[in-house]
Amino acid sequence: MNQPPEQIQSELENFREQWRAEVSARSRTTAGSQQQRSNAARAGPSASSDKPSRRDEFAHRKAGSRIVPQPEEEEEYIQAQSFDEPDASSSSRAAGSQKLGRQGDAPAAKDEEQPQTALVLYEKAVEKETAGKLGDSLQLYRRAFRMDDNVDQAYRDKHFPGRWAKKPAQQQVNPSNASATVPNTAHHSLEGPTLSLPDLITSFSDLRIEGVPPECEGVDAPPCPIAALPDEILVHILRDVAVTDVGDFARLARVCRRLAYLVATEDQIWRRVCLGPEFGFAAMHYHWQSDITWEPLDAAEELVDGDEVITLEELALRRQEESRAATNVVLRKLYDSSWQSMFRRRPRIRFNGCYISTVNYIRSGASLEYTIAWNSPVHIVTYYRYLRLFRDGTAISLLTTDEPAHVVHHMTKENLALHQGGKGPHLPSLVMCNSLKGRWRLSSSLDNPDASLADMEGDLYVETEAAGPSSKYMYRMELTFRGAGKAATARNNKLAWKGFWSYNKLTDDWAEFTLKNDKPFFFSRVKSYGIRGEK
Repeated sequence: MNQPPEQIQSELENFREQWRAEVSARSRTTAGSQQQRSNAARAGPSASSDKPSRRDEFAHRKAGSRIVPQPEEEEEYIQAQSFDEPDASSSSRAAGSQKLGRQGDAPAAKDEEQPQTALVLYEKAVEKETAGKLGDSLQLYRRAFRMDDNVDQAYRDKHFPGRWAKKPAQQQVNPSNASATVPNTAHHSLEGPTLSLPDLITSFSDLRIEGVPPECEGVDAPPCPIAALPDEILVHILRDVAVTDVGDFARLARVCRRLAYLVATEDQIWRRVCLGPEFGFAAMHYHWQSDITWEPLDAAEELVDGDEVITLEELALRRQEESRAATNVVLRKLYDSSWQSMFRRRPRIRFNGCYISTVNYIRSGASLEYTIAWNSPVHIVTYYRYLRLFRDGTAISLLTTDEPAHVVHHMTKENLALHQGGKGPHLPSLVMCNSLKGRWRLSSSLDNPDASLADMEGDLYVETEAAGPSSKYMYRMELTFRGAGKAATARNNKLAWKGFWSYNKLTDDWAEFTLKNDKPFFFSRVKSYGIRGEK
């Protein structure tokens, strides 16, 4: 049905009016939203929305003074804690966290004691590893290498610069530090060959002890009385120093070249040290001198040696003469008649400290039931064995988890007797309640009749009482002397295990302990023992 043209024109006008109205409404809505966004941008983030977006939240979190690492990355190894006493550090951290919660976005307080550089962390890790705390050292090593993967090179450059530096091929040494124009028998041309150590020491024979130079020109030099002493008196003084502490005597070689020459060449001083009972072989025992419980051997007992009947006192004198004769034999055949070489190389016990064995082993930890994990928890267990040997042939053995700094100064006979049975629990030397009495002796030709002269010595036998109230058992340790360094002086400072047994006195049975986790003993010097400073 055809509509008239006037009706068609009216409908088109109505459609145009509706379309214009709709377009106008859309334009007004768009302009209003843009105006609202611009006003919100000028007013700040709080005017736009009460809940920030994830990007805004991340930007706000990143805008802090420093980024605090997450605990999961830092504390990879959880160490067991003791709660016998309140931990002041943990309480202070808890108080700080509560204060932070009340203040809101206040930054965390900076811990000044916490190392912040990779090199400091590496140095702390080396200290922990030296003390036997492998768990703490491993954690610090990981943190140090996470911060700097070349931190080990920086540590070597700081502490061992000369060892790792490459020396020029043509580098020569002028030992006398003399000028190249001064004609002197001790002078060596920079183009000439380098002297060996014996020749270098020989070149110091004509030198004298020089005093301190004057502080300024025109002023007399300070007096140096030791420079005016004759060699006879000077050697006597050095001998007294060596008898008091042979370590101090050896360190006198660092003072000047004249003293270095006397320390290296005065064989009479080294002879006195070797034959003396302070540090030498007169204090070495190749036979048992007492019982395990430190009771003396029965002096009235008579021993039969063939058809001869002798007492123990006469036997002790005879053994001293045999030991003196054996010392003279090994001096000529093994050490080229050098008392100094024999003192440094011949196996001997060191009495100015104790031997410590640090044992670390890994024990598997318990995991939660019905859990699947790639890694299973482990525990690094650390304990220590202490061994102190006395000049009279007695010994003290101790097995504990306490660190050496808390133990070595208390290893005296008085403390062992004081804490027997758990007595004196309030004293700092309570660690000695688990110590054991014992005795020691060195090996000789009687123990190794078929061995050569160089191999008949070098073993140490230690027998101790058993742990616990039972006295029917006895422990026996067999150790051998080793060197812990490449230097010639680094001898007799290590005791390696050869065997460890338990003996039943009632059944006469021997049972051997496994040495799977046990480590060698290393000698550590102790300056004083006890409260009174016993040497």
